[in-house]
Amino acid sequence: MPIKTKTSLLALTLAGLIGCGAAQVPLLTPSEPVAYKAESESEKANALFEAIFMENVMASPISQTHLGIKTDYDKWDERGEEADAQDLARSQKHLRQLNAIDQTRLDSQANLSYTLLKQKLEQDINDYQWRYHSYPVNQMYGGHSMVASFLINQHQITDISDAKAYISRLNGVPKYLQQLEDSLAVRAQKGIIAPKFVFPHVLSDSKNIITGQPFDSSEDSALWADFQRKLASLDIDENDKQRLLNDAKQALLTKVKPAYVHLISYITELETQADTRDGAWKFPQGEAYYNKALARTTTTDMTANQIHELGISEVARIHGEMRDIMKQVGFEGELQAFFKFMREDKQFYYPATDDGREAYLNDAIALIDTMSSRLDEVFNVKPKAPMIVKRVEAFREKSAGKAFYNQPSPDGTRPGTYYANLYDMKAMPKYQMEALAYHEGTPGHHMQIAIAQELEGVPKFRKFGGYTAYIEGWGLYSEYFPKEMGLYSDPYSDFGRLAMELWRSCRLVVDTGIHANKWTREQSIAYYVDNTPNAKSDAVKMVERHIVMPSQATAYKVGMLKILALREKAKKSLGDKFDIREFHTLVLQNGPLPLDILEDQVDLWLSQKS
Repeated sequence: MPIKTKTSLLALTLAGLIGCGAAQVPLLTPSEPVAYKAESESEKANALFEAIFMENVMASPISQTHLGIKTDYDKWDERGEEADAQDLARSQKHLRQLNAIDQTRLDSQANLSYTLLKQKLEQDINDYQWRYHSYPVNQMYGGHSMVASFLINQHQITDISDAKAYISRLNGVPKYLQQLEDSLAVRAQKGIIAPKFVFPHVLSDSKNIITGQPFDSSEDSALWADFQRKLASLDIDENDKQRLLNDAKQALLTKVKPAYVHLISYITELETQADTRDGAWKFPQGEAYYNKALARTTTTDMTANQIHELGISEVARIHGEMRDIMKQVGFEGELQAFFKFMREDKQFYYPATDDGREAYLNDAIALIDTMSSRLDEVFNVKPKAPMIVKRVEAFREKSAGKAFYNQPSPDGTRPGTYYANLYDMKAMPKYQMEALAYHEGTPGHHMQIAIAQELEGVPKFRKFGGYTAYIEGWGLYSEYFPKEMGLYSDPYSDFGRLAMELWRSCRLVVDTGIHANKWTREQSIAYYVDNTPNAKSDAVKMVERHIVMPSQATAYKVGMLKILALREKAKKSLGDKFDIREFHTLVLQNGPLPLDILEDQVDLWLSQKS
């Protein structure tokens, strides 16, 4: 993920974790004191942790909405140089406040929170220098598409006031998109322009938002349909309802459409300045930026070359295990021929029909239900929040990732959601379904994120923050250990598990290849096609993701390998006393952590056990 300023990073993190809807965050219980002095300083520290988190949230109307706070429910976040400077000043102030705490007098939980927050603030301050090293609009995320996805998925309407706030946000779109244009312009002046392939995606997504009624005579646009649907659920006077509908339609026609027409015109002109250089190396101080991005993403000091070589080694290892499965199923030929067979044979794909897509969802649910029924074998702690499986909505499925998870609401009114993108059924083979369901659902992201949210005595910044290497490392680890439970009984599904791990191993090679070694887009796509059974469409999407999100995709494999290494360390230390359930509790009980601090927690646990 590109390094961003603090407010935008908070909003983006909350968007990724909290998902579709909003609810008030419950208050946490304070840390348990160990002595009077520690209690006093720990309470002081915990109060500061909450104050810092809430000050950041209250500076971001988008973050407020994600957390169910309606103070600025009618506003968008400010963006630009002034907003960035305010973020920096706030981080510097918070670091001064934190330094006034005596860390030596804190209890263990407050001490951990102190360490995490100080590290984060120092990183935020240091990352200010990289605030322009990103593409504010691209095929993965950006203000152009966020307007619709945010209003549809996050802005709830429970009364007339909420509806008016929605309309106010529609009326605020011109300012928001103008600030977005300004952010693109300042980057262009510095030579930071997205590669050519990005622009058709962005233009298509932008045009989709102003396609449909009331903009034209076709079916309702996504925003207009959303507002009507939400308003229809209100029990209010029909005259009030009609007035709100008229106001919303007026805002869409006179504010939203002209703003998007202007943005589309600007992006079309900017496209003429774009080139085909894909890596972060093209940025000012690009090498230093990418090294910093790797350090923040992986929470390690691994160099680009070390990560690249690790990926090559893992690709070779997994290819060997795949050859074993070839023998198991009686396939004769080279590995590439087996890949071709897995890509093309119709037995491995659902029909690209409504029935085929429904069958995919039903089978994914059945896999998760089976796994859920066996959780007691590997977990002492389970989340209270339920989880559902849904198809990615039509308005965003063309550019969205193949699968992702959205967090349940803190008050329990909305379940966790595993989204499967069924736009291209050739990109969703049956043999990968099991591993994908475990990663995004149970025991993967749903277990980890929902448990973190339900932790007591943990500050909000830890509940709603995150470390990609930990979160995605757990997700990939969760694809792996069900094999040890006797799941993946179908050898083709086990091949799918290996294919998913292979995909993440290739990411280490390709991400560093693009951003450190100057690989081209075509060279990178070819690497995926040559080394994995995935469809070429998968490879294209993945390479384009690498390009606009330098370092982000390296987190999965680095995180998984660290968790496995720590588990092996615990097994070796404890011998017959090792309990996988205790280990999983240890990994999950503090919420997301940098990998080095996770290792510290494991070492502390082992010393206590011995």
